Amino acid sequence: MAEKKLVRTGTKWEPMVGYCRAVRVGAHIAVSGSAPVDGDGELVGPGDAYLQAKRCIEIIAAALQEAGSGLNDVVRTRMFVTDILRWEEVALAHQEAFADITPATTMVEVSRLIGDGMLVEIEADAIVNEQ
Repeated sequence: MAEKKLVRTGTKWEPMVGYCRAVRVGAHIAVSGSAPVDGDGELVGPGDAYLQAKRCIEIIAAALQEAGSGLNDVVRTRMFVTDILRWEEVALAHQEAFADITPATTMVEVSRLIGDGMLVEIEADAIVNEQ
């Protein structure tokens, strides 16, 4: 089996839940659901689904970089939103980051996310071209 690289960010949720931000095994990188928080765990963009989605994508990009990749390698995203009627705000942030990459994606409405005020959480999978 290929070596497993763990990417940790130090959020309070990682040890509480027992996960890490991303895992790379060979060419595959799985990035956990990324919530719109800053380095101190504080909510970014209260009430603004677009800003929250942008922050989620920034977190994903940083995790991918630490794992030796980038957004260009993303092949799949999943977006979880608390109000599907605001899908266009989240979609705009996703489109800005992935328009030239066009990963497979899913957006679903959920009743709630882990933190108060969180409107969106995004996860991603990447396949690194190791040539």
